Amino acid sequence: MTKILVTGTAGFVGFHLVKRLAEQGHEVVGLDNLNAYYDVQLKLDRLRETGVDPSIIEYKKLITSDFYPNYRFIQLNLEDTHAINHLFDTEKFDIVCHLAAQAGVRYSIDNPQVYVESNILGFFNIIEGCRRHNIKHLVYASSSSVYGNSTDTPFTTDQKVDNPISLYAATKKSNELMAHTYSHLFQLPTTGLRFFTVYGPWGRPDMAYFSFTKAILQGKPIKVFNHGKVSRDFTYIDDIVEGVVRVIEKPFFSKNTEGSIFSQKMTTHTSSFYRIYNIGNNQPIAVGTFIETIEKALNKTAIKEMLPMQAGDVETTFADVSELERDFNYRPKTSLSVGIQTFVHWYKKYYKI
Repeated sequence: MTKILVTGTAGFVGFHLVKRLAEQGHEVVGLDNLNAYYDVQLKLDRLRETGVDPSIIEYKKLITSDFYPNYRFIQLNLEDTHAINHLFDTEKFDIVCHLAAQAGVRYSIDNPQVYVESNILGFFNIIEGCRRHNIKHLVYASSSSVYGNSTDTPFTTDQKVDNPISLYAATKKSNELMAHTYSHLFQLPTTGLRFFTVYGPWGRPDMAYFSFTKAILQGKPIKVFNHGKVSRDFTYIDDIVEGVVRVIEKPFFSKNTEGSIFSQKMTTHTSSFYRIYNIGNNQPIAVGTFIETIEKALNKTAIKEMLPMQAGDVETTFADVSELERDFNYRPKTSLSVGIQTFVHWYKKYYKI
């Protein structure tokens, strides 16, 4: 049984990942600061779904799940250096999966300090804890936003990503650079996963599919940016979790191993302990098609308000996942129609519609 720290476990991806790892029998410690970037009640309800009683949560207190005796949760801020150090010192993790971050491209324009504290200082505290305790593998969430406004599609990990167009993207690129440095200097195995527009049940209310569904059901207009000339590589949550689990579980390239399958993709980096992968659906969907799929699932037509492109947004995201397929036999399986239908079913049940 592997002992794994998962950060961001009251968040969308972290919540689903913890359930999967706990059901597989791993010993899991989940961490989240429960910030108010979006509805805290949704975060608390996610915790409740994993057997964590929100009424007994206290800062820096580990709570054991009522459903999974091998899962414990702790509320901590990533930037609380002393508390993070104490957690690493006392728990002795084998693997760390770092998903926690201040999310949101547009929010980063008006609230830059929050991103620096959480996404840069917080990441440093996590990776430094991994270094001090010889963690076997650090897996962390990067983002498709690092590709900026690149028109060279599909996006591949050997493309230059030196031109982020939002502070959020810049912090994610910073995480990749920090990981590469630690891998090179300290032989710390790190794997960054560039997530592409994750959607599904228990998702984030600030995401388009969530706000579209809410507005359509209420008969209110939905905001369609760049006059609909936008496409995204929408990736269903189960496909994301499957990929993350495969990366966590697969033995990492070792300095004592010759001829590893991973060695062939290290030629562009100075460290054989550093990896970056795209994790997406490998199939961009036009926003118009996306809206039509939601309309069909709801059996209701949207009222569209066409607007110009927002600052920090990009026109297209398109993931080349061939490297993840090669190294982990990973392929996304969920169609947009099935994924949206499943989300809508959850949405109506959760909000009692």
